[in-house]
Amino acid sequence: MPSKLLKTDVKYSVYLPDGYQDSERKYPIVYLLNGYTGDERDWIQFGNMQNIMDEGIANSDFPAMIVVMPDGDDRLYINKADGTYPYGDMLIEELVPFIESKYRVRSEKQFRAVSGLSMGGAGCLMLAFKHHDLFGTVAAYSAAIRIDEEFMAYQKGDGWDNYFGRAFGTGLEGKDRITDYYRQNNVLDLAKNTSINAMNSLNIYFDCGDDDYLSPGNAHLHLLLKERGINHEFRMNQGAHTWPYWRENLPIGMAFIGKQFTR
Repeated sequence: MPSKLLKTDVKYSVYLPDGYQDSERKYPIVYLLNGYTGDERDWIQFGNMQNIMDEGIANSDFPAMIVVMPDGDDRLYINKADGTYPYGDMLIEELVPFIESKYRVRSEKQFRAVSGLSMGGAGCLMLAFKHHDLFGTVAAYSAAIRIDEEFMAYQKGDGWDNYFGRAFGTGLEGKDRITDYYRQNNVLDLAKNTSINAMNSLNIYFDCGDDDYLSPGNAHLHLLLKERGINHEFRMNQGAHTWPYWRENLPIGMAFIGKQFTR
């Protein structure tokens, strides 16, 4: 997809269910996001998503749907803080309209979901919480959710500059990282500050492995949502931050999404 905002092409992979080419029906859609260092091919190459989707649809575990996997470009699915690389705006203002004009997609909020793993797990939660008028359902796996103390403690270099720094700016240390822009894009802050009515307009699912280093942040989100009375489904499952875990749990997340598509 040619992006005017990014001044470059954005790559994506797309899954079309059996029968798409021979029908005129419109389908619900899921935007499925990759993790750090991944790209638009990860869910297919390592996540076995094509077979999982084929089998799940054939077994009526979830309905036929379109799945779009954009290259996350290690940008945390947000704009760069200095405005030089508006990746988040590209997703909402360019990619979604482009995809939904190119493929036969049901355009109502109920039939549009966002999902992802790790960096993409935090990204899909952030996007759903910020754009609850656009997405009806979110399903996250091993979401990269961190409390402020973890965020401040990352070492410079590989720990900060090459990951968070790509969006928030390089060279920041300690409390200097806790900016207004960080608050505006942090999953926990969004969960705390977005109106309860807006949050309850979403169908929220997330899970994490009990041996995953990201389990504390996911548990924190669960407790925060529970305290605010926000409907959600959270599962702490056996497993770690690995592809075997995500392959096992993708069908569960897709079944949750599919339930909303068929209600």
